[in-house]
Amino acid sequence: MIHLYSTEPGALRRAPEGGPIDERVVWVDMVDPSIDEIRRVDLALGVEMPTREEMREIEASSRLYEEDGALYMTATVLSAVETGSPVANAVTFVLTHGRLVTLRHTDPLPFRSFAAHIDRHPSAVTSAEGALFGLLEAIVDRLADVLEVVGAEIDQVSQTVFAAGNRTRGITPGGARSRKPRGPAPDYEAMIASIGRMGDLTSKIRESLVSIGRLAGFAGRNLRGRASKTGLAAIKTITRDVVSLSDHASYLANKLSFMLDATLGLIQIEQNGIIKIFSVVAVVFLPPTLIASIYGMNFEVMPELSWTIGYPLALMLMVGSAIMPYWLFKRRGWL
Repeated sequence: MIHLYSTEPGALRRAPEGGPIDERVVWVDMVDPSIDEIRRVDLALGVEMPTREEMREIEASSRLYEEDGALYMTATVLSAVETGSPVANAVTFVLTHGRLVTLRHTDPLPFRSFAAHIDRHPSAVTSAEGALFGLLEAIVDRLADVLEVVGAEIDQVSQTVFAAGNRTRGITPGGARSRKPRGPAPDYEAMIASIGRMGDLTSKIRESLVSIGRLAGFAGRNLRGRASKTGLAAIKTITRDVVSLSDHASYLANKLSFMLDATLGLIQIEQNGIIKIFSVVAVVFLPPTLIASIYGMNFEVMPELSWTIGYPLALMLMVGSAIMPYWLFKRRGWL
């Protein structure tokens, strides 16, 4: 599918679908185009659009380069965040002779919001450079919004993790210590799943920010003599925003790593508590088992067998031998 945006006096408006790519067209937005549509744009603008495999290249020389006066810039853009299964796909921006061509095989929200902004405010963008800078600003703004959501979710999970830690230590919400855990048992599996999901999203955001930062730097260097002062100022603003958001994303990634370590530590503490219970039970029942084994021997000469109080005395001895190690463990603070 191809969306065309043409200039009118002081405005940029969406052209009818299937219209010609003439000299008035400023922005050509290609969404998962067919081979025929790619060939049509190549012939109309005299550019050679990269293939899907070339867009996936990670080296800078394959993503940012100039050819025949056209700037080819490929960035990783986050999409499908609202579905719960975010993906980071490559989007190519080609700036050639006063026209912008965008090639994408996904539908990120910033493209939709920027197109809606143009429909509401046709005079806000009137050039290809303005469309490029507007798209980059929309992408960065979207990444900032997603980072805010991730930060809020991290705070919620952090409270859950440390509430689980207080429960394990027997600390009530008021700060008092109790011998028994308070509240329901924490769902550590759900915690780890949430931390993993947010960690994956944060890594995709960082990847997108890095690629946008490289693209903005490349565009700023190559458009220094052609772009307007407003455009160059927009590039500087985008670069500063990318740097600050990258730092914030790194902070969130470190916080997620700490939370994961804390959750795994709590799981280990709970497992150690369970193993300790089994060990204590085994030790408690070891003396009675020893006594029962002795009196279960089939020897002909065993004086206690003829005692009237032999059986109750053996039972009392078993109970006493079980109570003694338990009392000793409690006194030493091992329980």
